[in-house]
Amino acid sequence: MEDTAKYRVHADLVADGIVERSDVVGAVFGQTEGLLGDELDIHALQDASKLGRLDVDVETEGGQSFGHITLASNLDRVETSVLGAALEAIERVGPCHATVEVVRIEDCRAAKRREITERAKELLATSFDEGAIDSDDILTEVRESVRVGDVTEFEGLPAGPNVISSDAVVVVEGRADVVTLLKYGVKNAVAVEGTDVPDAIADLTHERRTTAFLDGDRGGDLILEELRQVGDVDYVASPPDGESVEDLSRAAVHASLRGKRPAGVADDTDANAGDSATDVDTDDVSDPETTDPETTDADSDIPTDVAATDDTATAVAATDGSAVPSPTPVDDSEQGERPSASVDTAGGPAARPDAGVTPTSGPTSTAEAAEAAHDTGRCHCYAAGFERVADVGADAAFETLRETDPAPMLAVRDGPITQRLLDVAAQRGVETLVGTGREDVVKEPASVALHTFTDLT
Repeated sequence: MEDTAKYRVHADLVADGIVERSDVVGAVFGQTEGLLGDELDIHALQDASKLGRLDVDVETEGGQSFGHITLASNLDRVETSVLGAALEAIERVGPCHATVEVVRIEDCRAAKRREITERAKELLATSFDEGAIDSDDILTEVRESVRVGDVTEFEGLPAGPNVISSDAVVVVEGRADVVTLLKYGVKNAVAVEGTDVPDAIADLTHERRTTAFLDGDRGGDLILEELRQVGDVDYVASPPDGESVEDLSRAAVHASLRGKRPAGVADDTDANAGDSATDVDTDDVSDPETTDPETTDADSDIPTDVAATDDTATAVAATDGSAVPSPTPVDDSEQGERPSASVDTAGGPAARPDAGVTPTSGPTSTAEAAEAAHDTGRCHCYAAGFERVADVGADAAFETLRETDPAPMLAVRDGPITQRLLDVAAQRGVETLVGTGREDVVKEPASVALHTFTDLT
């Protein structure tokens, strides 16, 4: 009856004394008998299989009894509601005064409809034949099988052939993820094979520049959390919502790796992540028999595991073969400072941001910029040539660095430099940060020069 019931009445019971389950059952039958007439008598309805078994749970605490009553019903909505109200007419249970309150009436069919809907979605997405495979798919499958054969092991774990030699690794969940990345030319991936991160992987992350590329489900979140605790994760790459790494297409894999973010930066600050260094080895097969017709020699064997924060980097090759310029630090002969230029994300010269602030003549050195902001409670941002492009309150420094486009080359804050501020500066390509001190700074990116007012004065 309970499995086929249309509704379930749930009621809570409170009695001013110690009562047992049998007392509650007796009160329900005794005090509702004849109350609603023969047609709605609980005994008669149970005999006719229109009501199910009366389930009662009772617990006692502090001289009182607390219980929960469940009654399955195959009656319609109106009759079920009347029976629920009749339960609230109970005033005594055994020798004790009691109150009963119906907390909800559950529609069992609604829950079943939801289950049917979800299952129908799964069947629609997975159970129909995909149709015939065309010639291009056949060639691609055969071509990729060459790469799949290169799966090796690292300390007993599935890995790509370049994990041992590469200075950067991509950590994934399982062997299927390694195979998927290998099919698409990423040869420096290694799998953790479960939610318990092996010691070999933890040690490897301390030695290499590490990108975590895990599924967006709970399992992936648990692995990432443990990896952050026992290892050293530099970047985090995420697949599109609702997808697993092993199910991604070639374009989705490379887009996810190019869009990786620094490990300390939250997702909502990643609007302009777009780091062109993918930290992956893409030594694709260059034999004419196993290379895509549209792939040229220039982009078939390009190592792209270049550090995104390397001070001397001038350009890094994206996985599609295009060269993306990186900011090039230049020494300041007077103060020994690195920043002197800013490059926008398109590789052109820095332009004035359209942020409602009119650039004004700035200082001629980082030390003068620090002196101008000291004891003002403000944050000053400068483009190339020390042109001031933003003057905001110190509390708005994070939002300013995140949203100013193109990013400034220098930011001076009359306040401490935090890890959060340092991470967004590295992400946006800011070259120098100046503040009153360091606060909770654990990891300093090599691409950002960090100074305090005391250092400069």
